[in-house]
Amino acid sequence: MLTIDPAPRALGASDILVSPLAWGMWRFKGSVANGRTLVEAALDAGITLFDTADIYGTDTPAGFGSAEALFGDVLAEAPQLRDRMVIATKGGIRPGNPYRSDAPYLRQAVDDSLARMRIERIDLYQIHRRDFLTHPQEVAASLTRMVADGKVRAVGVSNHSPAEVNALQAFLDHPIVSTQPEFSPLHTAPLYDGTLDQAMARGMTVLGWSPLGGGRLTDGSHPAGALLAEQGARFGVDAATAALSWSMVHPARIIPIVGSQTPDRIRAAADAVQVGWTHAEWYAVLQAGMGAGLP
Repeated sequence: MLTIDPAPRALGASDILVSPLAWGMWRFKGSVANGRTLVEAALDAGITLFDTADIYGTDTPAGFGSAEALFGDVLAEAPQLRDRMVIATKGGIRPGNPYRSDAPYLRQAVDDSLARMRIERIDLYQIHRRDFLTHPQEVAASLTRMVADGKVRAVGVSNHSPAEVNALQAFLDHPIVSTQPEFSPLHTAPLYDGTLDQAMARGMTVLGWSPLGGGRLTDGSHPAGALLAEQGARFGVDAATAALSWSMVHPARIIPIVGSQTPDRIRAAADAVQVGWTHAEWYAVLQAGMGAGLP
């Protein structure tokens, strides 16, 4: 039986300890009171890793940077919460560019993120997507400077291929401690493109975004969702919670990013660590998600 270790674990090669689940803020909006309710629900569920990005909120009236700003408002109202969390954010995407990772841009981006969240240091700063027009040596120099200046504790990447990780790490003075791919039974590319293998070989933490397949795995209408619902029922949880556990039992010890903006759903996610899997059950969901049998 494949099971999940519920204990905190190191974030890659760093000394930062994080929970086996993360909470993501790509849909974080609304009032400070509502935002604080969600943050406290995540903390109450044992989630200590909070993942945001400067671009989150761009599709709302509040605009670019608004998710970070709302998070900052919550922390300003309840500063005691800061000591209970590991804060991760991302930079490098800006509407109209679309990708920017040159030194002047990243220098301003990290300062702006710090100001919006009203914190002195970001625990994990991630390059959101690869900027094809900036040499990885320049990106690495920017990340190294952030750490040296005390603005960032550790660095990671999001939506990077293994080759892109290798190119950046070749010029970086610090280890890339995390990689953030999309991963779910409906998006299995990291199993095959080397992302998870590289993470295991390098000791990088994998932060899996969209672990519920954009919500398509939660209602049982998809064949993989139906199997997840059955698996969840065996352990007294729903399909969404079972989907989180499906990612978590992979030997890369994937940390799925819970995107729910409902307190009850955030709290329910904590039960993912209770779900166990046999090899046959896990592979059945994989094949149902791919819509094809394995060779």
